[in-house]
Amino acid sequence: MPHMEILGWIVVGFLAGALSSAVVKGGGPQGCLGNTMIGILGGLLGGWFATEELHMGSTSGFLGALLVAFLGATVIRLILNALEGDDWRGRRGPHY
Repeated sequence: MPHMEILGWIVVGFLAGALSSAVVKGGGPQGCLGNTMIGILGGLLGGWFATEELHMGSTSGFLGALLVAFLGATVIRLILNALEGDDWRGRRGPHY
């Protein structure tokens, strides 16, 4: 990911978290702080996957960092949905 100061990473994290919450309903915390935390964790996951598994160098600029963080945040929200037990219709609880 590109070299950014901490404020830049917070902004990328917030935007990635907000975008992922619009795509994946449910899936963990919502709101400014929750979206920011999911987005920052998504950036770490996406950055690790891009460099270690896809053997990519750094992402190109702000939009590249946002895309990587968005994809990572979306994966995290999908994992949280699976752990919470929501099905595709939004029902919770055991599925018999």
